[in-house]
Amino acid sequence: MNILGLAFRNIKASKFRSIAIFLCVMGVAAFLLSTTLIIKGAEHSLDAGISRLGADILVVPSGAEQKVETALLMGKPTSVWMPQENLAKLAAIPGVEKVTPQIYLASLYGASCCAVSEMFMVVYDPQTDFVITPWLQRKLGRGLKLGEVIGGTYIFVPEGDKDIKLYGYPLTLKGNLEATGIGIDQTMFMTLETAREMAKASVTTAIKPLVIPDNSISAVLIKVKPGEDVHRVALTILEKTLGMVPIESPNLFGAFRNQMNGLLWGFMVITIIVWALAMVLMGLVFSMAANERRREIAVLKALGATRRFIFSSILTEAAILAISGAFIGISLAGFGLYIFKDYIAGSLKMPFLFPSMASFFSMFGGGIAIALLTVTLAAFYPALMISRQEAAIAMRE
Repeated sequence: MNILGLAFRNIKASKFRSIAIFLCVMGVAAFLLSTTLIIKGAEHSLDAGISRLGADILVVPSGAEQKVETALLMGKPTSVWMPQENLAKLAAIPGVEKVTPQIYLASLYGASCCAVSEMFMVVYDPQTDFVITPWLQRKLGRGLKLGEVIGGTYIFVPEGDKDIKLYGYPLTLKGNLEATGIGIDQTMFMTLETAREMAKASVTTAIKPLVIPDNSISAVLIKVKPGEDVHRVALTILEKTLGMVPIESPNLFGAFRNQMNGLLWGFMVITIIVWALAMVLMGLVFSMAANERRREIAVLKALGATRRFIFSSILTEAAILAISGAFIGISLAGFGLYIFKDYIAGSLKMPFLFPSMASFFSMFGGGIAIALLTVTLAAFYPALMISRQEAAIAMRE
Protein backbone atom coordinates (compact mmCIF):
# COMPACT_ATOMS: atom_id res chain seq x y z
CA MET A 1 0.00 0.00 0.00
CA ASN A 2 1.35 3.43 -0.87
CA ILE A 3 1.49 6.42 1.50
CA LEU A 4 -1.54 8.19 0.03
CA GLY A 5 -3.70 5.07 0.16
CA LEU A 6 -2.72 4.41 3.77
CA ALA A 7 -3.52 8.00 4.72
CA PHE A 8 -7.02 7.80 3.19
CA ARG A 9 -7.64 4.46 4.90
CA ASN A 10 -6.68 5.91 8.28
CA ILE A 11 -8.92 8.94 7.75
CA LYS A 12 -11.85 6.67 6.91
CA ALA A 13 -11.15 4.36 9.84
CA SER A 14 -10.96 7.18 12.40
CA LYS A 15 -14.03 9.20 11.43
CA PHE A 16 -14.51 11.07 14.71
CA ARG A 17 -10.89 12.23 14.89
CA SER A 18 -10.83 13.15 11.20
CA ILE A 19 -14.09 15.10 11.41
CA ALA A 20 -12.85 16.97 14.50
CA ILE A 21 -9.65 18.07 12.77
CA PHE A 22 -11.52 18.88 9.53
CA LEU A 23 -14.07 21.08 11.32
CA CYS A 24 -11.36 22.77 13.36
CA VAL A 25 -9.36 23.68 10.25
CA MET A 26 -12.49 24.70 8.34
CA GLY A 27 -13.69 27.02 11.12
CA VAL A 28 -10.35 28.71 11.70
CA ALA A 29 -9.65 29.10 7.98
CA ALA A 30 -13.10 30.62 7.43
CA PHE A 31 -12.60 33.04 10.33
CA LEU A 32 -9.15 34.02 9.11
CA LEU A 33 -10.32 34.68 5.55
CA SER A 34 -13.43 36.56 6.72
CA THR A 35 -11.48 38.98 8.88
CA THR A 36 -8.85 39.49 6.16
CA LEU A 37 -11.50 40.07 3.49
CA ILE A 38 -13.40 42.58 5.63
CA ILE A 39 -10.28 44.64 6.30
CA LYS A 40 -8.98 44.36 2.74
CA GLY A 41 -12.46 45.12 1.41
CA ALA A 42 -12.64 48.30 3.48
CA GLU A 43 -9.17 49.39 2.31
CA HIS A 44 -10.07 48.59 -1.30
CA SER A 45 -13.27 50.62 -0.92
CA LEU A 46 -11.45 53.68 0.45
CA ASP A 47 -8.82 53.52 -2.28
CA ALA A 48 -11.51 53.21 -4.98
CA GLY A 49 -13.41 56.15 -3.47
CA ILE A 50 -10.34 58.40 -3.36
CA SER A 51 -9.50 57.40 -6.93
CA ARG A 52 -13.06 58.27 -8.01
CA LEU A 53 -12.79 61.62 -6.23
CA GLY A 54 -9.97 62.41 -8.67
CA ALA A 55 -8.54 65.37 -6.77
CA ASP A 56 -5.29 65.99 -4.91
CA ILE A 57 -6.95 68.27 -2.35
CA LEU A 58 -10.55 68.68 -1.20
CA VAL A 59 -11.33 72.10 0.31
CA VAL A 60 -14.39 72.37 2.58
CA PRO A 61 -15.83 75.06 4.86
CA SER A 62 -14.10 75.32 8.22
CA GLY A 63 -15.78 73.05 10.77
CA ALA A 64 -17.47 70.89 8.10
CA GLU A 65 -14.65 68.38 7.61
CA GLN A 66 -16.37 65.53 9.45
CA LYS A 67 -19.75 66.17 7.81
CA VAL A 68 -18.25 66.09 4.33
CA GLU A 69 -16.16 62.98 5.04
CA THR A 70 -19.25 61.22 6.42
CA ALA A 71 -21.24 62.23 3.34
CA LEU A 72 -18.58 60.91 0.97
CA LEU A 73 -17.86 57.80 3.02
CA MET A 74 -21.38 56.63 3.88
CA GLY A 75 -23.49 58.61 1.39
CA LYS A 76 -25.27 60.46 4.19
CA PRO A 77 -26.68 63.68 2.67
CA THR A 78 -25.24 66.87 4.09
CA SER A 79 -25.64 70.60 3.56
CA VAL A 80 -22.55 72.80 3.84
CA TRP A 81 -21.96 76.15 2.18
CA MET A 82 -19.22 78.67 1.53
CA PRO A 83 -18.97 81.71 -0.80
CA GLN A 84 -18.42 80.99 -4.49
CA GLU A 85 -15.73 83.67 -4.51
CA ASN A 86 -13.46 81.19 -2.72
CA LEU A 87 -12.87 79.57 -6.12
CA ALA A 88 -10.84 82.55 -7.36
CA LYS A 89 -8.84 82.66 -4.11
CA LEU A 90 -7.92 79.01 -4.39
CA ALA A 91 -7.07 79.25 -8.09
CA ALA A 92 -4.54 81.98 -7.23
CA ILE A 93 -2.64 79.76 -4.77
CA PRO A 94 0.86 78.87 -6.10
CA GLY A 95 1.04 75.26 -7.32
CA VAL A 96 -2.70 74.95 -8.06
CA GLU A 97 -3.41 73.78 -11.62
CA LYS A 98 -7.20 73.30 -11.63
CA VAL A 99 -10.11 74.08 -9.31
CA THR A 100 -13.70 72.95 -9.67
CA PRO A 101 -16.67 73.51 -7.35
CA GLN A 102 -19.24 70.99 -6.14
CA ILE A 103 -22.61 71.53 -4.45
CA TYR A 104 -23.98 68.91 -2.07
CA LEU A 105 -27.75 68.34 -1.98
CA ALA A 106 -30.10 65.75 -0.52
CA SER A 107 -32.99 63.91 -2.12
CA LEU A 108 -36.37 63.52 -0.51
CA TYR A 109 -36.47 60.65 1.99
CA GLY A 110 -37.34 57.31 0.43
CA ALA A 111 -36.45 58.19 -3.18
CA SER A 112 -37.82 55.45 -5.43
CA CYS A 113 -34.76 55.61 -7.69
CA CYS A 114 -32.25 54.57 -5.05
CA ALA A 115 -31.73 51.26 -3.26
CA VAL A 116 -31.16 53.14 0.00
CA SER A 117 -33.47 55.47 1.94
CA GLU A 118 -31.69 58.74 1.18
CA MET A 119 -29.75 59.73 -1.88
CA PHE A 120 -26.77 62.07 -1.94
CA MET A 121 -26.75 64.51 -4.87
CA VAL A 122 -23.60 66.19 -6.14
CA VAL A 123 -23.80 69.14 -8.51
CA TYR A 124 -20.72 69.84 -10.61
CA ASP A 125 -19.61 72.52 -13.04
CA PRO A 126 -19.00 70.96 -16.49
CA GLN A 127 -16.86 73.93 -17.53
CA THR A 128 -14.16 73.25 -14.93
CA ASP A 129 -14.85 69.66 -13.80
CA PHE A 130 -12.03 67.11 -14.02
CA VAL A 131 -13.70 64.34 -11.98
CA ILE A 132 -16.93 63.32 -13.75
CA THR A 133 -16.20 64.69 -17.23
CA PRO A 134 -13.38 62.21 -18.09
CA TRP A 135 -15.71 59.30 -17.24
CA LEU A 136 -18.48 60.81 -19.38
CA GLN A 137 -16.12 61.25 -22.31
CA ARG A 138 -15.06 57.58 -22.09
CA LYS A 139 -18.59 56.22 -21.73
CA LEU A 140 -20.81 58.68 -23.61
CA GLY A 141 -18.37 60.62 -25.73
CA ARG A 142 -19.90 63.87 -24.43
CA GLY A 143 -21.00 65.72 -21.31
CA LEU A 144 -24.44 65.67 -19.67
CA LYS A 145 -27.26 67.66 -21.21
CA LEU A 146 -30.07 69.42 -19.36
CA GLY A 147 -32.11 66.87 -17.42
CA GLU A 148 -29.47 64.12 -17.67
CA VAL A 149 -27.68 62.53 -14.70
CA ILE A 150 -25.31 59.70 -13.87
CA GLY A 151 -25.35 57.75 -10.63
CA GLY A 152 -23.55 55.31 -8.40
CA THR A 153 -24.34 51.59 -8.49
CA TYR A 154 -27.40 52.01 -6.21
CA ILE A 155 -29.10 54.53 -8.50
CA PHE A 156 -31.65 53.12 -10.96
CA VAL A 157 -34.76 53.99 -12.95
CA PRO A 158 -37.85 52.66 -11.12
CA GLU A 159 -39.50 49.72 -12.86
CA GLY A 160 -42.12 50.80 -15.35
CA ASP A 161 -40.78 54.37 -15.64
CA LYS A 162 -38.70 55.92 -18.41
CA ASP A 163 -37.11 58.56 -16.19
CA ILE A 164 -36.27 59.28 -12.60
CA LYS A 165 -38.57 61.82 -10.98
CA LEU A 166 -36.89 63.85 -8.28
CA TYR A 167 -38.69 66.79 -6.69
CA GLY A 168 -41.24 66.23 -9.44
CA TYR A 169 -38.64 66.91 -12.14
CA PRO A 170 -37.88 64.17 -14.75
CA LEU A 171 -34.22 63.10 -14.95
CA THR A 172 -32.68 60.75 -17.51
CA LEU A 173 -30.14 58.32 -16.07
CA LYS A 174 -27.29 58.03 -18.60
CA GLY A 175 -25.14 55.52 -16.78
CA ASN A 176 -23.78 54.17 -13.51
CA LEU A 177 -20.30 54.58 -12.08
CA GLU A 178 -18.26 51.57 -11.03
CA ALA A 179 -18.83 50.36 -7.47
CA THR A 180 -16.62 51.89 -4.78
CA GLY A 181 -18.26 50.56 -1.61
CA ILE A 182 -18.58 54.09 -0.17
CA GLY A 183 -21.20 56.85 -0.38
CA ILE A 184 -20.50 57.51 -4.06
CA ASP A 185 -22.50 54.35 -4.80
CA GLN A 186 -25.69 56.07 -3.65
CA THR A 187 -24.84 59.44 -5.18
CA MET A 188 -26.40 61.12 -8.21
CA PHE A 189 -24.30 63.57 -10.23
CA MET A 190 -25.80 66.40 -12.29
CA THR A 191 -24.83 69.72 -13.80
CA LEU A 192 -25.60 73.03 -12.11
CA GLU A 193 -27.99 73.86 -14.95
CA THR A 194 -30.05 70.73 -14.26
CA ALA A 195 -30.00 71.37 -10.50
CA ARG A 196 -31.27 74.93 -10.99
CA GLU A 197 -34.10 73.75 -13.24
CA MET A 198 -35.06 71.04 -10.74
CA ALA A 199 -35.07 73.57 -7.89
CA LYS A 200 -37.25 75.93 -9.95
CA ALA A 201 -39.72 73.15 -10.78
CA SER A 202 -39.82 71.85 -7.19
CA VAL A 203 -41.64 74.99 -6.02
CA THR A 204 -44.82 73.71 -7.66
CA THR A 205 -44.15 69.97 -8.15
CA ALA A 206 -42.69 68.86 -4.80
CA ILE A 207 -44.00 68.75 -1.26
CA LYS A 208 -40.75 70.32 -0.08
CA PRO A 209 -38.96 72.59 -2.57
CA LEU A 210 -35.28 72.21 -3.31
CA VAL A 211 -33.29 75.27 -2.26
CA ILE A 212 -29.89 76.13 -3.74
CA PRO A 213 -28.43 79.35 -2.28
CA ASP A 214 -27.15 81.83 -4.86
CA ASN A 215 -23.38 82.32 -5.22
CA SER A 216 -22.67 79.44 -2.83
CA ILE A 217 -20.81 76.16 -3.17
CA SER A 218 -20.20 73.23 -0.83
CA ALA A 219 -16.63 72.18 -1.64
CA VAL A 220 -13.78 72.73 -4.06
CA LEU A 221 -11.69 70.02 -5.68
CA ILE A 222 -8.11 70.95 -6.52
CA LYS A 223 -5.66 69.44 -8.96
CA VAL A 224 -2.05 70.32 -8.13
CA LYS A 225 0.45 71.09 -10.91
CA PRO A 226 2.75 68.18 -11.86
CA GLY A 227 5.89 68.12 -9.74
CA GLU A 228 4.40 70.30 -7.00
CA ASP A 229 4.32 69.12 -3.38
CA VAL A 230 0.66 68.52 -2.50
CA HIS A 231 1.32 68.95 1.21
CA ARG A 232 3.03 72.30 0.64
CA VAL A 233 0.10 73.54 -1.45
CA ALA A 234 -2.33 72.44 1.27
CA LEU A 235 -0.34 74.33 3.91
CA THR A 236 -0.36 77.44 1.71
CA ILE A 237 -4.16 77.24 1.40
CA LEU A 238 -4.44 76.94 5.16
CA GLU A 239 -2.18 79.94 5.72
CA LYS A 240 -3.53 82.30 3.03
CA THR A 241 -7.29 81.71 3.22
CA LEU A 242 -9.96 82.07 5.88
CA GLY A 243 -12.98 79.88 6.53
CA MET A 244 -11.62 76.97 4.49
CA VAL A 245 -9.86 73.71 5.39
CA PRO A 246 -7.85 71.67 2.83
CA ILE A 247 -7.94 67.88 3.07
CA GLU A 248 -5.25 66.01 1.13
CA SER A 249 -6.55 62.92 -0.66
CA PRO A 250 -4.31 60.44 1.26
CA ASN A 251 -5.64 61.96 4.52
CA LEU A 252 -9.28 61.73 3.48
CA PHE A 253 -11.28 59.42 5.77
CA GLY A 254 -8.35 59.60 8.23
CA ALA A 255 -10.54 59.03 11.30
CA PHE A 256 -12.07 55.94 9.73
CA ARG A 257 -8.65 54.64 8.70
CA ASN A 258 -7.47 54.92 12.31
CA GLN A 259 -10.58 53.10 13.46
CA MET A 260 -10.01 50.43 10.83
CA ASN A 261 -6.38 49.98 11.92
CA GLY A 262 -7.56 49.44 15.50
CA LEU A 263 -10.08 46.90 14.23
CA LEU A 264 -7.34 45.18 12.23
CA TRP A 265 -5.12 44.78 15.28
CA GLY A 266 -8.06 43.45 17.27
CA PHE A 267 -8.85 40.89 14.56
CA MET A 268 -5.20 39.88 14.38
CA VAL A 269 -4.97 39.27 18.12
CA ILE A 270 -8.17 37.21 18.13
CA THR A 271 -7.03 35.27 15.07
CA ILE A 272 -3.66 34.44 16.62
CA ILE A 273 -5.31 33.25 19.84
CA VAL A 274 -7.88 31.14 17.98
CA TRP A 275 -5.22 29.68 15.68
CA ALA A 276 -2.90 28.86 18.59
CA LEU A 277 -5.69 27.09 20.49
CA ALA A 278 -6.67 25.19 17.35
CA MET A 279 -3.06 24.10 16.83
CA VAL A 280 -2.80 22.83 20.41
CA LEU A 281 -6.11 20.99 20.07
CA MET A 282 -5.06 19.33 16.81
CA GLY A 283 -1.73 18.37 18.35
CA LEU A 284 -3.55 16.62 21.21
CA VAL A 285 -5.86 14.83 18.78
CA PHE A 286 -2.92 13.57 16.73
CA SER A 287 -1.11 12.48 19.92
CA MET A 288 -4.15 10.48 21.05
CA ALA A 289 -4.46 8.96 17.60
CA ALA A 290 -0.78 7.99 17.59
CA ASN A 291 -1.14 6.19 20.92
CA GLU A 292 -4.23 4.33 19.69
CA ARG A 293 -2.36 3.16 16.58
CA ARG A 294 0.81 1.88 18.27
CA ARG A 295 0.02 -1.77 17.57
CA GLU A 296 -1.01 -0.98 13.99
CA ILE A 297 2.28 0.87 13.42
CA ALA A 298 4.19 -2.05 14.96
CA VAL A 299 2.52 -4.47 12.53
CA LEU A 300 3.42 -2.22 9.58
CA LYS A 301 7.03 -2.13 10.74
CA ALA A 302 7.03 -5.91 11.12
CA LEU A 303 5.86 -6.13 7.51
CA GLY A 304 8.79 -3.99 6.39
CA ALA A 305 7.50 -0.40 6.64
CA THR A 306 10.30 2.06 7.35
CA ARG A 307 10.27 4.88 9.87
CA ARG A 308 10.17 7.35 6.99
CA PHE A 309 7.11 5.61 5.51
CA ILE A 310 5.24 5.74 8.85
CA PHE A 311 6.20 9.37 9.44
CA SER A 312 5.20 10.41 5.91
CA SER A 313 1.85 8.60 6.06
CA ILE A 314 0.80 10.49 9.22
CA LEU A 315 1.87 13.85 7.79
CA THR A 316 0.06 13.03 4.52
CA GLU A 317 -3.08 12.29 6.50
CA ALA A 318 -2.71 15.66 8.24
CA ALA A 319 -2.14 17.43 4.90
CA ILE A 320 -5.29 15.91 3.37
CA LEU A 321 -7.42 17.06 6.30
CA ALA A 322 -5.79 20.51 6.28
CA ILE A 323 -6.26 21.15 2.57
CA SER A 324 -9.84 19.84 2.42
CA GLY A 325 -10.90 21.68 5.59
CA ALA A 326 -9.29 24.94 4.52
CA PHE A 327 -10.70 24.68 1.00
CA ILE A 328 -14.27 24.19 2.22
CA GLY A 329 -13.98 26.80 4.99
CA ILE A 330 -12.46 29.48 2.77
CA SER A 331 -14.92 28.78 -0.05
CA LEU A 332 -17.93 29.10 2.28
CA ALA A 333 -16.53 32.26 3.88
CA GLY A 334 -15.81 33.89 0.53
CA PHE A 335 -19.22 32.99 -0.88
CA GLY A 336 -21.01 34.19 2.24
CA LEU A 337 -19.17 37.52 2.32
CA TYR A 338 -19.85 38.11 -1.36
CA ILE A 339 -23.59 37.41 -0.99
CA PHE A 340 -24.05 39.38 2.24
CA LYS A 341 -21.47 42.13 1.64
CA ASP A 342 -24.06 44.93 1.78
CA TYR A 343 -25.57 43.61 5.01
CA ILE A 344 -22.11 43.26 6.57
CA ALA A 345 -21.11 46.78 5.55
CA GLY A 346 -24.33 48.15 7.03
CA SER A 347 -24.00 46.18 10.27
CA LEU A 348 -20.36 47.16 10.81
CA LYS A 349 -21.04 50.73 9.56
CA MET A 350 -18.03 50.60 7.32
CA PRO A 351 -17.53 50.69 3.55
CA PHE A 352 -16.83 47.38 1.89
CA LEU A 353 -15.91 46.52 -1.68
CA PHE A 354 -15.20 42.89 -2.48
CA PRO A 355 -11.55 42.60 -3.61
CA SER A 356 -10.62 41.67 -7.16
CA MET A 357 -10.61 38.00 -8.12
CA ALA A 358 -6.82 38.04 -8.34
CA SER A 359 -6.57 39.38 -4.79
CA PHE A 360 -9.20 36.92 -3.54
CA PHE A 361 -7.47 33.88 -5.05
CA SER A 362 -4.18 35.10 -3.62
CA MET A 363 -5.76 35.14 -0.14
CA PHE A 364 -7.41 31.79 -0.92
CA GLY A 365 -4.05 30.19 -1.68
CA GLY A 366 -2.43 31.86 1.31
CA GLY A 367 -5.14 30.54 3.62
CA ILE A 368 -4.69 26.96 2.41
CA ALA A 369 -0.91 27.27 2.77
CA ILE A 370 -1.23 28.52 6.36
CA ALA A 371 -3.69 25.74 7.20
CA LEU A 372 -1.36 23.13 5.69
CA LEU A 373 1.63 24.46 7.63
CA THR A 374 -0.30 24.65 10.92
CA VAL A 375 -1.77 21.13 10.77
CA THR A 376 1.56 19.70 9.65
CA LEU A 377 3.30 21.31 12.63
CA ALA A 378 0.58 20.00 14.95
CA ALA A 379 1.07 16.46 13.65
CA PHE A 380 4.87 16.61 13.36
CA TYR A 381 5.84 15.65 16.92
CA PRO A 382 3.29 12.81 17.34
CA ALA A 383 4.30 11.44 13.92
CA LEU A 384 7.98 11.61 14.81
CA MET A 385 7.49 9.83 18.14
CA ILE A 386 5.33 7.01 16.77
CA SER A 387 7.67 6.44 13.80
CA ARG A 388 10.64 6.01 16.16
CA GLN A 389 8.87 3.52 18.40
CA GLU A 390 10.31 0.01 18.48
CA ALA A 391 7.91 -2.55 17.01
CA ALA A 392 8.66 -5.23 19.65
CA ILE A 393 7.90 -2.87 22.54
CA ALA A 394 4.63 -1.74 20.98
CA MET A 395 3.48 -5.33 20.37
CA ARG A 396 4.07 -6.31 24.03
CA GLU A 397 2.03 -3.35 25.38
